[in-house]
Amino acid sequence: MDPIIQAIKGKLIVSVQAYPGEPLRTPEVMALMSRACEMGGAAAIRCQGLSDISAIKGRVDIPVIGLWKEGHEGVYITPTLRHALAVVNAGADVVALDATDRPRPDGRTFAETVNAIRERAETLIMADCMTIDDIRNAVACGCDLVSTTLSHNKPAIETTLDEGPDVALLAQATSEFPDVPIICEGHVHTPADAKAAIDAGAWAVVVGTAITHPTSLTSWFCAAIEG
Repeated sequence: MDPIIQAIKGKLIVSVQAYPGEPLRTPEVMALMSRACEMGGAAAIRCQGLSDISAIKGRVDIPVIGLWKEGHEGVYITPTLRHALAVVNAGADVVALDATDRPRPDGRTFAETVNAIRERAETLIMADCMTIDDIRNAVACGCDLVSTTLSHNKPAIETTLDEGPDVALLAQATSEFPDVPIICEGHVHTPADAKAAIDAGAWAVVVGTAITHPTSLTSWFCAAIEG
């Protein structure tokens, strides 16, 4: 097993990202925040954008999971082979990409994208999945890590901030694939949520907003006080 995969087992991965127009959206701030998370015990950092990946990789000693978001609908997490290779070249140890069967801008299928990455770069691949079928396909494609990242994006689901992680999907996936590193990501808002994910069989847990997005955190407290 790859040392990076082994090193994150049973650990916390912190997603360090800021949205367009926010005051913290600079590579240096993201790098400093990543270092702070490393000091707190994070086993890896997940981040987006070539500048952020490069800056964070230069500041931390733990693995960096990189992605490149382009657009806001459909497949926008590392949507093409070009994006994936750029993420690798920026220094990411792992490249994360949308693993759904939705159309991709370059016309490749997910499987074709994974195969093309393998042919052109030495990197670990993390599949961001929405459904159990996505997870099955990602496993069949030989992805190194499989994540529940997009599970709350299913059209039939109405999500709220306090829903918590998709433990049901996680449990189903870990039951079907006990030897595959299944990562829990999405709506992990409390330490109890993270512990529940590990108890359900998650290889590791990704937490973003609840650690690294002060605007959201502030709004939660304001809503509680003013509501």
